Amino acid sequence: MEALQYPIGRFEAAPFYTPAMLQEYIYDIRDLPTLVELAIQQLDEYQLQTPYRPGGWTVAQVVHHLADSHINAITRLKLALTEDKPVIKPYDEAAWALLEDVNNTPVNVSITLLHALHTRWANLLEKLTPEQWERVFIHPEHGTHFNLKTQTATYSWHGKHHLAHIQGLKERMNW
Repeated sequence: MEALQYPIGRFEAAPFYTPAMLQEYIYDIRDLPTLVELAIQQLDEYQLQTPYRPGGWTVAQVVHHLADSHINAITRLKLALTEDKPVIKPYDEAAWALLEDVNNTPVNVSITLLHALHTRWANLLEKLTPEQWERVFIHPEHGTHFNLKTQTATYSWHGKHHLAHIQGLKERMNW
């Protein structure tokens, strides 16, 4: 079950981040919408409503979750860039996945949103100064300060993690 839930492994923060690592994470963020779009483009409604693992979200819920999560990520980035150590607002992502917009919105709407959002996000990340990369926000659930390097690494992993859910399901189901 661990392999189905974490197909690329759990996120592990690096002890330090080089400029080359950060650039790779930015590429991952920029490319994710296209990769997700390609992964789902041939899926029918039945396939989109199939959970990627027992007890897991459906493919459609995963796509909508990426949009929800990444909206929060860019908001947190901008808060960290414009405020001194802001305390971010957590959200219940499992509850968000059950809201009616997830059930009644075609996945292509969230794909379109991801394309626009990730373009803006990557464009902003590419212009950060070394000092800006060190800015932090505070996550109240963890009581931890997250700098923007770690946040960017986390969301690079997050996109690949959910893409692997979709790709793994397709492979197991021979779709």
